[in-house]
Amino acid sequence: MRSVLPKPIPFATPPDISPVKPAEAPVVKAQGLAESQDPTEPSRRLAPKIVGRGGHAYKLPSATILRPPDDQQSVNEDDLKERAAQLTRKFSEFGVTGTVTQIHPGPVVTTYEFKPEAGIKYSRVTNLVEDLCLALRAESIFIERIPGKSTVGIEVPNFHREIIFLREIIESSDFATSSSRLTLCLGKDITGKTKVGNLAEMPHLLIAGSTGAGKSVALNAMIVSILFKSTPDEVKLILIDPKRLELGLYEGVPHLFTPIVTEPKQAANVLRRATLEMEERLKKLAAHGVRNIEQYNKIFEPESTLDLFDASGQREQALPYIVIVIDELADLMMVEPQNVEESITRLAQMARAVGIHLILATQRPSVDVITGLIKANLPSRMSFRVASKVDSRTILDANGAEALLGRGDMLLMPPGTARLVRLHSPLVTEKEIGRVVEWWKEQSQPRYNEEFLKPFKDKERNAESEEEADEELDAELDEVYDEAVRIVVESGKASTSLLQRRLRLGYGRAARLIDMMEKDGIVSAPDGSRPREVLKRPDWLQEVDKSLR
Repeated sequence: MRSVLPKPIPFATPPDISPVKPAEAPVVKAQGLAESQDPTEPSRRLAPKIVGRGGHAYKLPSATILRPPDDQQSVNEDDLKERAAQLTRKFSEFGVTGTVTQIHPGPVVTTYEFKPEAGIKYSRVTNLVEDLCLALRAESIFIERIPGKSTVGIEVPNFHREIIFLREIIESSDFATSSSRLTLCLGKDITGKTKVGNLAEMPHLLIAGSTGAGKSVALNAMIVSILFKSTPDEVKLILIDPKRLELGLYEGVPHLFTPIVTEPKQAANVLRRATLEMEERLKKLAAHGVRNIEQYNKIFEPESTLDLFDASGQREQALPYIVIVIDELADLMMVEPQNVEESITRLAQMARAVGIHLILATQRPSVDVITGLIKANLPSRMSFRVASKVDSRTILDANGAEALLGRGDMLLMPPGTARLVRLHSPLVTEKEIGRVVEWWKEQSQPRYNEEFLKPFKDKERNAESEEEADEELDAELDEVYDEAVRIVVESGKASTSLLQRRLRLGYGRAARLIDMMEKDGIVSAPDGSRPREVLKRPDWLQEVDKSLR
């Protein structure tokens, strides 16, 4: 049953204070997130028809093909006030005095605003989490400060949890009015407000969660929301599913750029092809003097009078967005760790401007899967329930994900902020996915780019190996190596990033220079997370120069 969420309930324990005037629950606004103006506002329908590029007319799916939400059930205010009284009594047992000033019911958890009395430390409140769970018979409880207030938010799970269906988010005003073709349905926040995200602003997303936590369901909800918002001419999907379980439902949808990839080695090859596509797009943007794909595609709008042709004389076309979805990153990192990490890093660093975006999911958020290089280039991260605090810190750089409730309960780190936002993702069933896929298959068939599946062979592989050989030869014979040695010895730091910055080299070239210094006995071998030691004194270079004279 779905709960009708009333306004925040003012509450106080008589006779301490009088009821406080209800105030809006705190909402964290961040880039990539949108806040619902009014959850009860009648939904605005999506446009029934859109003309695709090339003159093909497509009909966007109607939200009516999705399952409607269940009947509504009102919230019992007496039960909420009784739990608030239990909270106050339990705190007082441990010498933490204060009052519950407001209650904010939500679809999955209810937030109780607790105001400690003067002299009560915040740490004394947070240290009582386990005792509160015992007193309220709760699976887990979150306690955090409320920005802009002198109160503490205590998030307690509801006895009757609301199931959030994807149709509710699709029919919301946020989703309907979003102009981005990459609008993602994220779910509802702890107060029941609809949340959608713009993948173009994120611009990549890293997702982690243990088995059964709701990670795959949320991933499906994001893909379906893209299918509701865009035509095959506007967005292309590359789906990589090493587990062969989740993404096979989208077989045959015309948005696919390639057939669904299931082999890890082939997936690594597809990622390398994506980097080449990125480079080609960057050249096109530079040739036309534009900075991003939005400016480039405006050239091809119907009202534009320009008639553009490429170097071969063929008429150019607008570029579709490409969304690469990887359902299990760990499988790829086990087979091709170096190639996969390098490709993901390059795409994360440079692909945003050309309309290529990544959604990476894994159920094993360890440091050998989510490496420091990958995490540094993916600022938007989402975590469902994980097994331990270590896993939570690996994905979010903070504790908390280990105490989530599961079944879609998640913490989101939006881009541009370190503050976590708790959301509840929507449910989309296999039948609903099947209806959406059939909707599109009846209108068109996928046109695969077979080049993406071809392995690097013959000329391409030889060219790559020749280029690597040339780089190694340059490192050995050119003055770059001598200059790199001088920088390392004089600074006393064997840092790849230092060489990249000082010599303006790529990561691979700088790393090879460090490896060569190790062979020559100039720097030590790597020792886990510790930096390499410089084994030569600063005056060693002068001694070498004197001996060569």
